[in-house]
Amino acid sequence: MTDTPRPLTGTPAPTGDPRERIAAVRAEVAKAVVGQDAAVSGLLVALLCGGHVLMEGVPGTAKTLLVRSLAGALSVGTRRVQFTPDLMPGDITGSMVIEGQGGELRFREGPVFTQLLLADEINRTPPKTQSALLEAMEEGQVSVDGTSHPLPVPFLVAATQNPVEHEGTYPLPEAQLDRFLLKVVLPVPGREDELEVLHRHAAGFDPRDVAAAGVRPVAGPDDVAAGRAAVAAVQVSPEVVGYIVDIARATRTSPSLSLGVSPRGTTALLRTSRAWAWLNGRDFVTPDDVKALAHATLVHRLGLRPEAELEGVDVGQVLSSAIGSVPVPR
Repeated sequence: MTDTPRPLTGTPAPTGDPRERIAAVRAEVAKAVVGQDAAVSGLLVALLCGGHVLMEGVPGTAKTLLVRSLAGALSVGTRRVQFTPDLMPGDITGSMVIEGQGGELRFREGPVFTQLLLADEINRTPPKTQSALLEAMEEGQVSVDGTSHPLPVPFLVAATQNPVEHEGTYPLPEAQLDRFLLKVVLPVPGREDELEVLHRHAAGFDPRDVAAAGVRPVAGPDDVAAGRAAVAAVQVSPEVVGYIVDIARATRTSPSLSLGVSPRGTTALLRTSRAWAWLNGRDFVTPDDVKALAHATLVHRLGLRPEAELEGVDVGQVLSSAIGSVPVPR
């Protein structure tokens, strides 16, 4: 079982169908990014659910290029913020500034006012700044001096963190990790994929210019809105709902975990399973949809017991064991 959704089953050419147009985004992103289909699928699921994604990977695994290419294929605005220890909340959300000869106070929007925000190395900034971003993610707006400023729609935050460097970082606490709909892992590419990356660079590929790589808009905000409405109508049987709840309860009784899946986690898995079913051409959820999204939706919501950490237990393996202990409904 992987930590990211598996790729969609086929990528049809874009037509008037929002589902096919959104699915075609994967082929466009692949023109610039090699070997990260599962991460692209996770980002598309999050968009359809109105959620946000925590991306984990070592430096150089195309996280920035992935977000830039996705924005190009979806025809949405994007910005990148490098999180640092001296970053202040106003640097993200915006602040009141004095403008003009009359000295009027005006709100100047921060970089969060975009549709696809890359929050690079979110664990390198202090908790106060992290909280400001997470509040904007949760509320879909920024409040300054008693005035609310709505964020664009769709709005997705792709926050990255480095899994190997811990010095000088501020790890996100469990309550804040729980706010991310999905966690996707960007692995180091295999040999064949890495050869393809080098061939592209040798041929003149510029990662700062995804349009030159052939990435073109094949979907847009209207398709995302139509997709969200369709996903909300996907049917979920009582048996599948029970399956989701039983998986969550199995994590709460695991002897290796100090923190199991919360009710927010079960509702998140319901939402992502619906989106995955719709992307794969169905109007109902199967147990396989639940299993396909369970790791990406739940793994970051779990907490290992200290003794399990000392023994080198992997939280993903614990989750796999919990899922395997639950009977699959027919």
